[in-house]
Amino acid sequence: MADTPVADLPASRRSTVLTSRAPARAAAPFIGIATLGGVVALTLLVALGSALDQTVLIPPLAASAALVFAAPALPLAQPRSVIGGQLISAVVGFLVLPLGGSSFWSAAVAGGLAIGAMALARTPHSPAAATSVIVVLSEPDTVLFLSLLLLGTVVLVAVGIAAGRTGKTARYPTYWW
Repeated sequence: MADTPVADLPASRRSTVLTSRAPARAAAPFIGIATLGGVVALTLLVALGSALDQTVLIPPLAASAALVFAAPALPLAQPRSVIGGQLISAVVGFLVLPLGGSSFWSAAVAGGLAIGAMALARTPHSPAAATSVIVVLSEPDTVLFLSLLLLGTVVLVAVGIAAGRTGKTARYPTYWW
């Protein structure tokens, strides 16, 4: 009944049926490649972290993977935004840290400033705002964190490119820079 068009229902039922404006479900091959791409990319981040004895998979990178694999045509998913947005946001976090210290207040300010910095740089990437928050709250080593973040974002983009070449998803990337 959920897939029955409202116009095909008896008039007495039309007012009680909830309709959705959500886009149609993606084709099964797209969903399969998006899921596989996400699993491969995130598992690679864990494997790299294990090999380096460091944490490479941070929550914002899982959110970045969702954009790269499930919405590869969006501006937020393009390499410029994934890599640039994450790095810019981390730098914002590192700039806020000595000024406000490691507190939830400073983390909130860093997250907001990261949004503005990404907008100025034309690298919008919503998951990256959380990266600035993580920097402020966890106070990681600057060079190590930025290096691992760069590695993580490059892996996501590389696996996204491979997924985009399967012909089962939108071509990725839509643009580089």
